[in-house]
Amino acid sequence: MHMPRTDMQRRLTVIGGGLAGSEAAWQAARAGARVTLVEMRPARPTPAHRTDRLAELVCSNSLGSDLPDRAGGLLKAELRRLGSLIIAAAERAAVPAGGALAVDRDAFAAIVTRAIEDHPRIDLVRDEATAVPDGPCVVATGPLTSDRLATDLRRLTGQDHLYFYDALAPIVTAESIDLTVAFRQSRHDRGDTDGGDYINCPLDEPAYRAFVAALLAAERIPLRDFEHEAEVFFEGCLPIEVIAARSPDALAFGPMRPIGLRDPRTGRRPFAVVQLRQDNVAGSLYNLVGFQTNLRWGDQERVLRMIPGLAGAEFVRLGQMHRNTFINAPALLTPGLAFRGRPGLYFAGQITGIEGYTGNAASGLLAGLNAARALSGHADVVLPPTTMLGALCHYITACDPDRFQPMKANFGLLPPLEPAIRHKAERYRAYGARALADLDACLARHDIPLAEEHAQAPDDVLV
Repeated sequence: MHMPRTDMQRRLTVIGGGLAGSEAAWQAARAGARVTLVEMRPARPTPAHRTDRLAELVCSNSLGSDLPDRAGGLLKAELRRLGSLIIAAAERAAVPAGGALAVDRDAFAAIVTRAIEDHPRIDLVRDEATAVPDGPCVVATGPLTSDRLATDLRRLTGQDHLYFYDALAPIVTAESIDLTVAFRQSRHDRGDTDGGDYINCPLDEPAYRAFVAALLAAERIPLRDFEHEAEVFFEGCLPIEVIAARSPDALAFGPMRPIGLRDPRTGRRPFAVVQLRQDNVAGSLYNLVGFQTNLRWGDQERVLRMIPGLAGAEFVRLGQMHRNTFINAPALLTPGLAFRGRPGLYFAGQITGIEGYTGNAASGLLAGLNAARALSGHADVVLPPTTMLGALCHYITACDPDRFQPMKANFGLLPPLEPAIRHKAERYRAYGARALADLDACLARHDIPLAEEHAQAPDDVLV
């Protein structure tokens, strides 16, 4: 896809219609820019996506914790203040998930797609971008950057990309889960409605040991497209077979940890548990939380049916893996997500090394805002490192380039409080209060209104 130079000089091009790209286009348009959003699907499909909709979620249907004393919850609070399209759409498409913000995938993607298509200052182009244009641009191509664009990015950055593999979790029908064995409950009974927002499949120690043995003996799907690349995985999205290979109890202390759960049949905490989370508004689909896998599909069904409650499970999606691409952000980007080597070029989303759905959307928000400001001659907004989004952007642009790995929102990124607060819950609440106060002050300095102050503007109405 090649755009005329004259058009590029008047407009902002956003490449990629995922969470980050959709948010970037929305924010830039809301700030007054005319935007061309380029999304290669359906002209060029990917191994992970099922539809041509924007912001399609492919790994999980959860945007993480919505609690104010959690890092993800604080990041969402910041995005609400900033008028995030993605958070507004997620809240409209929300499904029960305890203290988390989980969505009906199809409804969520439909809301975002319609909002972008209906925006008067956004043109949606369905074509593959094979090169970064010369004019103002936000690159938000995510984990599945096309080969031709990746080649151009390698030319632009002057260095090789880093790769790791991302895995998808299976999804089953709710009616195929045996609730005489499985039980509804949220950890520590947090956010329970109708007995619990999660379905839990309990394993005693013999069942757990047998499951791990079968998992390790099962055959994996060869990574055919990437056989010449190092097999590097992001810790936050490891396949269960990779975790199990580390130690016999690794899964029981990881995605199968039973903390905060009690089996009503025994009155005791299980040795291990597999949690399933509602995946659509109708409650007819559930995904296996943290159960990303790349086993061959026949072996995958056989092994997963060993989980108590899933013997007769109907799988509507089995696990699979895809490549994730990200740049060495510390060597290339400023804390405002601008590319150091060329004015007017910004990066956002997983390609920057920010992980997690909410973090991806947040980076798109900042990149889109700053790209629009650059078009009108204003300086980039650099958020305080005391905010969660500011801390993420400072981390990915200031850490050691030789040891750079993707990062998601966490309180460890924030500077310490003065004076220190020893009690963890109180400390996290104080982090949140400081972050929101500093965010408000930063926006005031840049004459950027809080979302509530322009909520009635036609651009900001989700239809």
